[in-house]
Amino acid sequence: MRKKIVAGNWKMNLDYNEGLSLFSEVLNMVKDEATGTQEVVVCSPFIHLHSLVQLAKGNGRVSIGAQNAHQAESGAYTGEVSAKQVKSVGAAYVILGHSERRQYFGETNQLLAQKTDTALANGLKPIFCIGETLQEREAGEHFNIIKTQLQEGVYHLDADKFSQIVLAYEPVWAIGTGVTATSEQAQEIHAFIRQELAAKYGQQVADDTTILYGGSCNAKNAPELFAQPDIDGGLIGGASLKSRDFTDIVKVFN
Repeated sequence: MRKKIVAGNWKMNLDYNEGLSLFSEVLNMVKDEATGTQEVVVCSPFIHLHSLVQLAKGNGRVSIGAQNAHQAESGAYTGEVSAKQVKSVGAAYVILGHSERRQYFGETNQLLAQKTDTALANGLKPIFCIGETLQEREAGEHFNIIKTQLQEGVYHLDADKFSQIVLAYEPVWAIGTGVTATSEQAQEIHAFIRQELAAKYGQQVADDTTILYGGSCNAKNAPELFAQPDIDGGLIGGASLKSRDFTDIVKVFN
């Protein structure tokens, strides 16, 4: 049975004290209200990581992740943070290849393959993001784009290493726009991804891989999305900044 995960991506929001306050609320709500086996992951800015890890100690349901990590182990890269540094504070996950990193910082599939290798080498679990833009979908290229992102980003991994990856499908046209892919559109892509994984790694690996949906997912549409057979949870943006909204999404898996 593959793991169900609800991951929050705070992006570049919340100062230090605001982040601790929100996380404390989420911890208490999840403890009191989440009755399933779902895992909760909070991916914060770097400034929060160590403190969130400390707050989460003893809570087996909630893990902490970073939103990025550099591809090099260390070096003269002013302003960057390495996977080793992220791991050293106790974080378990790292988001790689988010569409905003691809768009605003020019991250390529080849660069993300390097980042994935470094993250895995340092014991982090990548949440590897893939997805198409509106122009690519309208041109009918969405399946090819996703296949290429997989081939160039993670298919160099053997099955054992790939088993440590969580995938997140994010239709770029639905991120921060308030537009959500229909449950049918999302399921179609998730099923395609699983089919591609089966062709590459075999059916067992495909069946065991957690694939999250990310793209304006909220408490209202999460039940319909998460009910789809190939959607195993969500990578939540804006709704993760409100403890009630985020917890209500987590509770869909109760």
